[in-house]
Amino acid sequence: MEPIARADAAAFRNGGSAMANAIIDESGVRIDGERRRGRAAGINPSGRFEPVTRHVFDDGWSTLEELPPFKTEVQTEKPRTIITRNSSPDISFDRSINPYRGCEHGCVYCFARPTHSYMGMSPGLDFESRLFAKPDAARLLDKELSRDGYQPRTIAIGTNTDPYQPIEKQWRIMREILEVLEARKHPVGIVTKSALVVRDIDILSRMAEQGLAKVALSVTTMDRMIARTMEPRAATPTRRLEAIRQLSDAGIPVGVMVAPIIPGLTDSEIERILDSARAAGAGEAGYVILRLPLEVSPIFKDWLLRHYPDRYRHVMSLIRSMRDGKDYDSEWGKRMKGTGPYAWQIGRRFEITARKLGLNLRKASLRTDLFVAAEKRNEQLVLL
Repeated sequence: MEPIARADAAAFRNGGSAMANAIIDESGVRIDGERRRGRAAGINPSGRFEPVTRHVFDDGWSTLEELPPFKTEVQTEKPRTIITRNSSPDISFDRSINPYRGCEHGCVYCFARPTHSYMGMSPGLDFESRLFAKPDAARLLDKELSRDGYQPRTIAIGTNTDPYQPIEKQWRIMREILEVLEARKHPVGIVTKSALVVRDIDILSRMAEQGLAKVALSVTTMDRMIARTMEPRAATPTRRLEAIRQLSDAGIPVGVMVAPIIPGLTDSEIERILDSARAAGAGEAGYVILRLPLEVSPIFKDWLLRHYPDRYRHVMSLIRSMRDGKDYDSEWGKRMKGTGPYAWQIGRRFEITARKLGLNLRKASLRTDLFVAAEKRNEQLVLL
């Protein structure tokens, strides 16, 4: 977005962050705080595939005050398939399921935001408030697992949008998916920021006993104030740690993802997060450096200028030092961990702390040999 780009340039000149915020405010791209209460994004830019862009501005008739606040709306989506395949060499899984499109957690840094552009919607506030649910997910999953020649491998859930976001309480799509996976004895790995995952401990513990399930809780920061503004509708850091404890006590292999690490803002917490997660029962740990692909970059920059203007130049300078001078580098092998001295330092701190705490000594390997294929129809009935 051009106004954010101009603001970014101004932040590194004499005008600093004050001038940068003034540029964004005057451009009309920033949504009024009352309309976006409880949301992380401060802008709602048109998707990159749209032929026009829209800006809110006062036309002199005082109509801005009449605009309604952003409320969560859920539409149903009817996909033909539910298992998504990938062949990325730097990802540990080749298949995943996303029960929902968009995410009410509203994490300002979410790399999945640009996917909303494919729906003709904004990766900004639309991503947090205009959601899509896939109520046929469990039926489609059972159908796909029944296909001849299907070879089971761990299905990852929570790799794009969170399967346990708040609307899951009503829709219960994730629980239905787990019921299918349990019946088929199919392995599953879950990543979430929500304490709602403990609702399904009954299913997950039974699957874990057979080596079919593991869970990771993503903890970005232990600072409640940062978490409140950065990921406003996700569980608090304390509740995520409690979820780790409950899952561990139930015999479910559980880990922690320090993700994303935001240099200059949350990177000082790496050791504290790992120590707290280990004390709660986590056995594994991983991390990812902040990623700012496509529309995520201007959304994050606007957030940083609104909430931490004094840190803007430092944070963005560190990010670019790990991305070859850019906001983001999508090259495989670099996009998750970054490059350069600062990225190296973060990696070594993480490894040393994890080793000291005894994390990652043994990683849960899920079984595929128990998979129950579709029952063959009685051949005599087929002849009738």
